[in-house]
Amino acid sequence: MISFNYETDFKLKEAHTISNWISNVISSEGFQEDEISYVFCNDEYLHKLNVEFLKHDTLTDIISFDYSIGKIIQGDIFISVERVEDNAKDFNTHFEKELHRVIIHGILHYCGYKDKTDVEREEMREKENHYLALLL
Repeated sequence: MISFNYETDFKLKEAHTISNWISNVISSEGFQEDEISYVFCNDEYLHKLNVEFLKHDTLTDIISFDYSIGKIIQGDIFISVERVEDNAKDFNTHFEKELHRVIIHGILHYCGYKDKTDVEREEMREKENHYLALLL
């Protein structure tokens, strides 16, 4: 089950469509969906989590806590709406497209994709683009 929660005034448009899309991505990657909670928040909220749990004193657009077991996907994904807005401007793209990219980025991490090296980042970006095309 996918849930969307809010620690800011932002509300996700077409939540049902997004939820189905996420479920289809998980299935396409050969995994099973369990409880996945998205929390949309602001920079301050996510920064506190970043410092407290990851010891990173920086702003970020997403933090995911993966509780998956084997092929069963579960976890909490926190997304800073402010960071996504800024990134959309920086990358000269629409807010919704950048938001969808970040939403699926967290799921792809749960499916085993990494983004620490150039090769991993390239593979992650290709997967993001593939799945974005199925939504957009």
